[in-house]
Amino acid sequence: MTKKIENIDLKKAQPFIKWVGGKRGLLSQIIPLLPKTFNNYFEPFVGGGALFFELYAQGKLNGKNVYLFDINAELINAYTIVKENPSELIKKLHVFKKKHSKEYYYEVRAWDRDENFLEISALERAARFIYLNKTCFNGLYRVNKSNQNNVPIGSYKNPNIVDETAIYNASEALKNATILNASYKEVLQYATKNDLVYFDPPYYPLTPTASFTSYSEFEFLDKEQEELFDAFYALDKKGCKVVHSNSDTDFIKKLYKEFDIQNIQANRFINSKSSGRGKINELLVRNIN
Repeated sequence: MTKKIENIDLKKAQPFIKWVGGKRGLLSQIIPLLPKTFNNYFEPFVGGGALFFELYAQGKLNGKNVYLFDINAELINAYTIVKENPSELIKKLHVFKKKHSKEYYYEVRAWDRDENFLEISALERAARFIYLNKTCFNGLYRVNKSNQNNVPIGSYKNPNIVDETAIYNASEALKNATILNASYKEVLQYATKNDLVYFDPPYYPLTPTASFTSYSEFEFLDKEQEELFDAFYALDKKGCKVVHSNSDTDFIKKLYKEFDIQNIQANRFINSKSSGRGKINELLVRNIN
């Protein structure tokens, strides 16, 4: 059950985790480019869910069925626990916060090296996921080929490990959402005419060496981007309203050349050198005008 607590406006939903490539800073550019009317809402690469939470907060999802997908099982487990058991999750996060140190961070990070990792309770794994997210370097989620988290600790003096407001708000927003640990391709089984589908996949790299973030053990390069295009095209033929964020590259522009492509400006934060940070163009592809 979702617990409502005093001094929290449950309509102000926002992501409860940090997420590289998250869209919080781009919402003012993206939302005006979305269709004004649509039936159900699908976000098959939910990540931090910034667009979903903002659409919910604005009342644009009232009376609609919402489907949030991600192939990252630990992420989806966290969403499920936030939805179903926010109070116990907060209690567990307070335990992690009390124990937090550099040594404890690496101890917790190493849990997924144990063959019995999946026998840990869903609640404990959700708290671990959020704890690592709030204390790791730049909120990055990256795994090795064995699907083991390998992100170093961040240099935060007082990380916000227990954000009760965000968790309760998110729980309320997720109350009627269907949350699935599934490939984005499953959207083809669910979405029908006039539904809105928003794709926010791992971006196509700007350079051959730029693909250093992995959100699951699976790569997402040329072949995978082409398969995503096939899904975009199939949804278009079904009469769905489809929107897709990606990098401003010739590869993506050529792939989606028959659709409407809008330029939006994002801030680049994930770079080891400050000179590599700043404004950068991204693309928003739509099958609508």
